[in-house]
Amino acid sequence: MKSKAPSIPYLIWMLVFTIIPLAMVVYYAFTDRSGNFTLQSFADSLFYTDVFVRSLWIALLSTAICLLIAYPLSYIMSRAKASTRNVITMLIMLPMWMNFILRIYAWVLLLQNDGLVDLAVHLLGLDVPLLGNAGAVVLGMVYNFLPFMVLPIHSVMLKIDNRLVEAAQDLGAGKAKVFSKVIFPLSIPGIISGITMVFVPTASTFLVAQYLGGTGDKMIGDVIENIFQRDKNVGSAISLALMIIILVFIIIMNKFGDEEAAVA
Repeated sequence: MKSKAPSIPYLIWMLVFTIIPLAMVVYYAFTDRSGNFTLQSFADSLFYTDVFVRSLWIALLSTAICLLIAYPLSYIMSRAKASTRNVITMLIMLPMWMNFILRIYAWVLLLQNDGLVDLAVHLLGLDVPLLGNAGAVVLGMVYNFLPFMVLPIHSVMLKIDNRLVEAAQDLGAGKAKVFSKVIFPLSIPGIISGITMVFVPTASTFLVAQYLGGTGDKMIGDVIENIFQRDKNVGSAISLALMIIILVFIIIMNKFGDEEAAVA
């Protein structure tokens, strides 16, 4: 019988940094400042429904754009030589070596008035505000979370047996048919994994909107951060609601993935 001792540090880590904080959030969400049971915090959180909707919309839009960019890039990488593939992977991962806040602030410098991108846009004869709007927030989301979409899709595509492609070609399938009947179905697990890995952080992050967005582009993460400073009960209720929404999304994506695996 194998010893369970090696798992004890991980269990302690989960207890201290996951289970206990989650239990505290649940406790504060269902109590008032006196510690009495109440649902008033959830009623107060309804005031931020529009922020919830905006956050989910920006998260879905950012995830969709990441998928549109990542899928063809992952396909090209999977068909490239190993040396080329390694270079592209390094270029994708290179920004991740830099601090998250620094990456966001770099975009602030590029998009602000008289920034490099702003000057380039003006040279084209356009006068478009690049900073302080939802577009800048989506740009920041895509830039920061694109690798989380590319890597799982590329990993799955790389494992596709090339003999399946050759068999389809031998049976008379053209490139479009091979892609739609072989490559795309087999890459769906990577797509689902990538969508989950991008949607979850984009729905809950707050720094991107704070630096790149305007006053009307606050996301639910910004609201939670601000409210926790003055009312941890309402903040906990909003956090719990967001966790439930994300959990439902993950369950749906996992169920969809299981159905695709069963079909395959």
